[in-house]
Amino acid sequence: MLRLSQLVGAQTVRCIHCSASVLGGVPMSKFDSKSYLPYEKLDKKIKVVKNRLKRPLTLSEKILYGHLDKPDTQDIERGVSYLRLRPDRVAMQDATAQMAMLQFISSGLPQVAVPSTIHCDHLIEAQRGGVQDLARAKDLNKEVYNFLSSSGNKYGVGFWKPGSGIIHQIILENYAFPGLLLIGTDSHTPNGGGLGGLCIGVGGADAVDVMADIPWELKCPKVIGVKLTGKLSGWTSAKDVILKVADILTVKGGTGAIVEYFGPGVDSISATGMATICNMGAEIGATTSVFPYNDSMKKYLEATGRGDIAGQAEKFKHLFVPDEGAHYDQLIEIDLSKLTPHVNGPFTPDLASPIDKLGENAKKNGWPLDIRVGLIGSCTNSSYEDMQRAASVAKQALGKGLKTKSTFTITPGSEQIRATIERDGLSKIFADFGGMVLANACGPCIGQWDRQDVKKGEKNTIVTSYNRNFTGRNDANPATHGFVCSPEIVTALAIADDLPREGYDAGEDTYQAPSGSGSVDVAPTSQRLQLLAPFNKWDGKDLEDMVVLIKVKGKCTTDHISAAGPWLKFRGHLDNISNNLFLTAINAENGEMNKVKNQLTGQYGAVPDTARALKASKQAWVAIGDENYGEGSSREHAALEPRHLGGRAIITKSFARIHETNLKKQGMLPLTFANAEDYDKIDPTDRVSIVGLKDFAPGKPLKAVIKKGSGKKVDIWLNHTFNEQQIEWFKSGSALNRMKEVFASRK
Repeated sequence: MLRLSQLVGAQTVRCIHCSASVLGGVPMSKFDSKSYLPYEKLDKKIKVVKNRLKRPLTLSEKILYGHLDKPDTQDIERGVSYLRLRPDRVAMQDATAQMAMLQFISSGLPQVAVPSTIHCDHLIEAQRGGVQDLARAKDLNKEVYNFLSSSGNKYGVGFWKPGSGIIHQIILENYAFPGLLLIGTDSHTPNGGGLGGLCIGVGGADAVDVMADIPWELKCPKVIGVKLTGKLSGWTSAKDVILKVADILTVKGGTGAIVEYFGPGVDSISATGMATICNMGAEIGATTSVFPYNDSMKKYLEATGRGDIAGQAEKFKHLFVPDEGAHYDQLIEIDLSKLTPHVNGPFTPDLASPIDKLGENAKKNGWPLDIRVGLIGSCTNSSYEDMQRAASVAKQALGKGLKTKSTFTITPGSEQIRATIERDGLSKIFADFGGMVLANACGPCIGQWDRQDVKKGEKNTIVTSYNRNFTGRNDANPATHGFVCSPEIVTALAIADDLPREGYDAGEDTYQAPSGSGSVDVAPTSQRLQLLAPFNKWDGKDLEDMVVLIKVKGKCTTDHISAAGPWLKFRGHLDNISNNLFLTAINAENGEMNKVKNQLTGQYGAVPDTARALKASKQAWVAIGDENYGEGSSREHAALEPRHLGGRAIITKSFARIHETNLKKQGMLPLTFANAEDYDKIDPTDRVSIVGLKDFAPGKPLKAVIKKGSGKKVDIWLNHTFNEQQIEWFKSGSALNRMKEVFASRK
């Protein structure tokens, strides 16, 4: 087995960094010219805002404020005001699209109001190889694909069939461009920032708002500036930039902010490299990330059949760079010439080891030294550039008589990338090297991996070019130590050579344009799909004597709240998927997973079973969380499931942005301790009342009364970030309920 410590000397090998990845041949019929805001209109709105604010604007402010619903009157204050925005486009992956489309169907609207697409990339399990795995997925997920295809066709949503590729790579190849404001129901939507767009991950309910022609609401982000100087060289790649930023900011350091890159170092990074950096910005909690328009973007747009947009972007280039003297709320400077390759992990994407310290850190911490599997791909690193570099180093290894000693898998980002690496002989190199090319899908990155080389509980190490490495994320084994790094370090070899000279092979046509008619395919007996019933409205009373379902200790990501992997097949069936609620969250009472006490019976049981029992007894409950609760994937089910099973509030020290919004959308109360130490005042046996809800108002804390078993009462204060509209969501029972009320009043 290849040892982690062997990677230390690898940085003596040098690579050539290209200025842009060459793709091409994208059929323009798939690009809807109406999907982007005319630059004249964007320019006009920006001028209105600049005249009001009387100060220079950052790039992200230009794009964001240029999409304001009412730029002449809306409040604009970073970190304070709520912006009402008009995004240009919506994108949904198949796991989240199920619930989004079910909610849109419930709205009763006939068609989506903005260009929208569905991408089938999450339900394909890695097992035997691309062709076999895709065929198996089409069979296992037939009813889900039929539902998404038929509902997309009826309601005007474009459908990218299974095998098309990963949503974010498809967006980059077809729809992203400078100045775009796109929302996507996946946390790694910021990938599109590599082409100068603001692409933001949201929950499905937010997507429904935009598709229903309702302005999308976002708390005005702060702006973190990252000034890049110097040039990338040697083994250092674009991936190492974001690994270093994650080391600096940690997993919550970007919360409530847009990360904006600028400076002379930007020009040494390719368009797909910039996309990699923006993609993994989700791991620091950032709203999104973005790069200024440059020559790399121009070349990429031209290579992907969008030269007309590149021409327009050149004319309006002043819109896609920050103004001189623009202010950043925080400023970080990174000299790319001094940056070394990093490997981050295990168990969290912000635990960084420079490559020369990795072996030392591994031995000191007792990490397994043998690498069992190396995996390259995912939405973060699956461009042609990534594939070619990995293939180049594999070829050099073969020339020296070497093959991979560990399992080695490769995930192309799209059908076009798969077709091109096959045409150019890269797939054969991977096969000769001992690697296996998987389907054009997310696969092991999101837990869709039928791994059979280790038993559950067996300590082992994997090295990936993915973005997340939380406990059990990739293979459902909590003992797997996942390390995140660049494809170059994953292969532990070298990088060289140039890009394809024959343009891009588009491969099989996997796009379905919507007709705007037809019926939606959902069987009443389905175990995969379930039409939604509305949540109950607030009854106008305080929430009295709620029991504590679970008090979570430590990290609680959306993976802990609503696991992925085999549960993905139930993403369209709320009741079935609710059986995964809090399965891997650590119960502060006993330090165990999926074992909590039913406070009505005194019996211990699984978390979802206990929640169902409480709901059946008409007993409302709360969950107590720690710091940065809900970080990770934008998984809307992590908010839907607690609501469905009778939860009314989540009380934590702090929330991740998307999850906090998702909870509000479903009529839950996401609340934070005014004093973080009050977390320790709540015991699992307590009863919790939230009082004063009749006076629920923006900026006004709510009081919680904690009733101890002894009868003693303790009052604590809870903060919230609800605005007036979001309070209406709570009163109506959910944002969807409120939407239907508003539409009904207009008829």
